[in-house]
Amino acid sequence: MVKSVLRALAHAFLAGELDAEQIVARAGHTLGKPCPWLGPLASRYVEAVGGHTRPRLREVVRFLREDQVLARALQRHRHTLTVAEWLHEPQRMQPAAAAASWEVPVIESAGALANWLGLLPTELDWFADLKRLGFRQGEAHFRHYYYRVVSKPAGGFRLIEAPKTRLRRIQRQILAEILEKVPMHPAVHGFVKGRSIKTFAAPHVGRRVVLRMDLQDFFPSFSSARIQAFVRTMGYPEPVADLLGGICTTVTPRDIWENAGRWDERELYTRPHLPQGAPTSPMLSNLCSFRMDCRLAGLARTIGAEYSRYADDLAFSGDDEAARSLERLPPYVAAIVAEEGFSVNHRKTRIMRQGVRQHLAGLVTNKRINVARVDFDRLKAVLTNCVRHGPESQNREGHREFRAHLEGRVSFVEMVNPAKGSRLRSIFSKIEWPERAQ
Repeated sequence: MVKSVLRALAHAFLAGELDAEQIVARAGHTLGKPCPWLGPLASRYVEAVGGHTRPRLREVVRFLREDQVLARALQRHRHTLTVAEWLHEPQRMQPAAAAASWEVPVIESAGALANWLGLLPTELDWFADLKRLGFRQGEAHFRHYYYRVVSKPAGGFRLIEAPKTRLRRIQRQILAEILEKVPMHPAVHGFVKGRSIKTFAAPHVGRRVVLRMDLQDFFPSFSSARIQAFVRTMGYPEPVADLLGGICTTVTPRDIWENAGRWDERELYTRPHLPQGAPTSPMLSNLCSFRMDCRLAGLARTIGAEYSRYADDLAFSGDDEAARSLERLPPYVAAIVAEEGFSVNHRKTRIMRQGVRQHLAGLVTNKRINVARVDFDRLKAVLTNCVRHGPESQNREGHREFRAHLEGRVSFVEMVNPAKGSRLRSIFSKIEWPERAQ
């Protein structure tokens, strides 16, 4: 009896939209009679969970189970207290205080989510794959992703998990109509409209000292539980949050990773995680790192330094007093990062003073933002040889779309340094391409 009463009360509390009076009304309807201890209990519940991530059903049950006043009431009325009627209405949107102004679509049930995505309920369950059948099935056609293992130059591997066509379409809808409605931390520059590696490096130009740090195994460090908790913060009920989290995360099949990388890297991929290659992953990684960015930006301000982040690249810089403090900053950054569920790749930590080349995300920042001279000279030589000897003689890496590859590199230089980019564009325009490359 006690278990069923606790569970029924938990449903009533979740449906009460963090309003003590609504909770009392729904709980009284569930029990079939008014109880004097419901009002104070509802107030304690609102105080405990208000302003935080929307709790799961099991967390509400735990709260009720641990409340001593309720425990005494249940013991005192154990023979007369029963569930008169279970609540069957869907839970309503209950955004956290910080998320109240976010203009995300209202989706309050699994059926409503299926309709919003244009899917049948069975299709929604298939794409969310909360039971991780794709991990257990050996056949590739049961899986929602294509996999490609890429070796890193410094050792280890990067696993690209690209969603198949229908799942990619679903994820793009979630990205455009939900995730892009959520404001981003101002220090974040990766995968944000209107920002780039150029805006990421801009705060650190001409600084006396620049500190660069790198987060290890960035995307797989985000668990599905973390993604689902963020979705509940937006106000979505638990069933909807679980399905949205399932659509945006995956578990890598054993045969993909069993012969690649370190054991701790492989272990990350055996758990539900953000796939590197899904359109929703970059935005979710930024949104779920908001607290870390707040803490790191606050740490930088305490010493008068600047902070910015581009995906897994962290950058700090400063002059005078801040410059001296920056040299002692890495352990404090690593501690904050660890508390937020990440780890620092200490081999990539660099403290760069003005006497050496200061570079972030491939851009030089000593006096102004620029491309590295060696990269510019190498690209200029390739373009010049394409003009003299033909483009096929320079495609040593076997790019299928060599023209598009070169044009992309020229466009990158144009974005960073328009004057240098114009010179490269002039050489590129003189290349005579075969008809099939036109």
